[in-house]
Amino acid sequence: MSDENALVLIGPMGAGKTSVGRRVAKALGVGFTDSDSVVVREHGPIEDIFRAQGEAEFRRIEREAVQRALASGGVVSLGGGAVLDPDTRSDLSRHRVVLLTIQPRIVASRVRGSARPLLADGEDPMERWNQIYAQRRPIYEELADVVFDTSSGPLQHVVEDIVAWARRTEEAG
Repeated sequence: MSDENALVLIGPMGAGKTSVGRRVAKALGVGFTDSDSVVVREHGPIEDIFRAQGEAEFRRIEREAVQRALASGGVVSLGGGAVLDPDTRSDLSRHRVVLLTIQPRIVASRVRGSARPLLADGEDPMERWNQIYAQRRPIYEELADVVFDTSSGPLQHVVEDIVAWARRTEEAG
């Protein structure tokens, strides 16, 4: 994979972008970058950034991490809200974008009790998750070149399907 053609995983919180991304990168023999992990490594826990500096500052920091991750190529997993930035959306047009989806009934066990700042405002976490997903879904779908659902079966099957798709698109491109 060339540096200008990262394989980018987008989707809602709890869809498995990091887990799947790591495995896809390993199978393809390329590097893996998780934009949220970059933010945490360089600036501390995301929930602390939200609390101390607000969502706007978090999004600015996230944008920088996303730019660097995309420039490094390989497989890149983006935080669920990274696609809200217009410059990130523009950047993604130069990369192959995989949307991971998940059914709300499945994601519930993954996000309940988590420290995710957008789910920690006192509302029912699943109600808030559904609201956020409904808002972002049109953006995800517009950006995606292909969609895989992680709701059922072993994640390895999704990984294998993404790897096969990535290889086909690389050969065709």
